[in-house]
Amino acid sequence: MSVSVDPTADPMPVAPSGNDSAQALRPHAEDAFAGELAALAAQDDRPRPARWKLSPWAVATYLLGGVLPDGTVISPKYVGPRRIVEVAVSTLATDRALLLLGVPGTAKTWVSEHLAAAVSGDSTLLVQGTAGTPEEAIRYGWNYAQLLAHGPSRDALVPSPVMRAMAEGATVRVEELTRIPADVQDTLITILSEKTLPIPELGQEVQAVRGFSLIATANDRDRGVNELSSALRRRFNTVVLPLPESVEAEVDIVARRVDQIGRSLDLPAVPEGIDEIRRVVTVFRELRAGVTSDGRTKVKSPSGTLSTAEAISVVTGGLALAAHFGDGVLRAGDVAAGVLGAVVRDPAADRVVWQEYLEAVVRERAGWTDFYRACREVSA
Repeated sequence: MSVSVDPTADPMPVAPSGNDSAQALRPHAEDAFAGELAALAAQDDRPRPARWKLSPWAVATYLLGGVLPDGTVISPKYVGPRRIVEVAVSTLATDRALLLLGVPGTAKTWVSEHLAAAVSGDSTLLVQGTAGTPEEAIRYGWNYAQLLAHGPSRDALVPSPVMRAMAEGATVRVEELTRIPADVQDTLITILSEKTLPIPELGQEVQAVRGFSLIATANDRDRGVNELSSALRRRFNTVVLPLPESVEAEVDIVARRVDQIGRSLDLPAVPEGIDEIRRVVTVFRELRAGVTSDGRTKVKSPSGTLSTAEAISVVTGGLALAAHFGDGVLRAGDVAAGVLGAVVRDPAADRVVWQEYLEAVVRERAGWTDFYRACREVSA
C-alpha cells in the first residue's frame, strides 16, 4: 500500500531531544536550577574537592537557600535542620557512601538528586531499585551482538551508572536500595570498600577515581523491603531525614513544591489556595500522629503513610481541577477527592477511620464547614 505525502503540508512534530530541557515535563535539577548553580560557581571561592563543581559550603547553600553577595537569591530545595544537610555534604567529601534514610515522603529522592546536581553537575547517573533490579544494573552488562561476534571485550561491555561514575569521578544515585534483592545489594560491598569493580571475564578492573561518590535512599515502611546486610550498612554513613517538625514548615514545603510543579503545568498560583494547603497538611499530620493538633482528641491512623509527598500530589491535583473545571481558585471541593484517595487505601478499614475522623474532628472544627461538606459529598 502506498501513502501519498503533500509536500506543502506542515511537517510532523518531532519529539524534543533528551537535551532539550526547556520542553521537558520535569527538567533535571541541574537544568531547572542552572542559573542558581552558575551564580554559586561564579562566587564560590572556597576549596572544592576533586571534580566537584562547587565547594561543600556552596552545595549546602544550594540545598538550604540563601542570598549571595551579589544579591542572587538561592531558593531552598530542602526545608529542614541545617546540620542534616551539612553532615550529608561532608560525607560526600570523604570516601564514604551516603545513605539517606527516612519514612516515605521525606524528600530522600529530591535531596539525592539535588546533591548530585550540585556536586557533579549531573543527577542522571541513577539505578532505580526494584524487586527485579538485576546485578547488571549495578556492575555491568553485555552487548550480546558484540559478545557473540567477537567474544568478551571492552567494546562489548555495557557499563552501569555505577561503573560510569567510578570511571568519571562523578556521583551516582541508587534509589530505594532496600527494594533491591539482598544478593544484588551486596555487589556494592567491594565497590564501596575497595573502590574497585572487577571484570573477571576480561581479567580487568575499574578503579574509582577521585570525586566518585554514591548516594543511596531507603525506607523501611513499605512492603517488599530487603534489610541491608551489616557488611553493607557499615559502608554507609546514614543520615535520617525527619518529617517536618511543624504544620507551618510542612505547609511551606508543600506550597513551594506545588508552585514549582504548577508553573510547569500552567496552573493557578499557590498563594490563592494556601488555606486549603494548610487544611490538607493538618488532616495528614493529625491522622499520621493519631491525635489532633491541640492534643485533645485521639484519632485512629489509616494504613497509608500520608506523607508530605502525598500532600503535594493532592494539592497539585486540586489545582488542576480548579484551573480546568473551576474559577482558578483552590477550594475545599477541589482537594476533597484527593484527600479521600490518599487516606482510604484499604477500602474496609481505612474508610471507617476516615468517617470517624470526619465526624468527630472535621465536623466540629470552626471554619471547616465547607471542607466537611465537600468531604462528605465525595465520601458518600
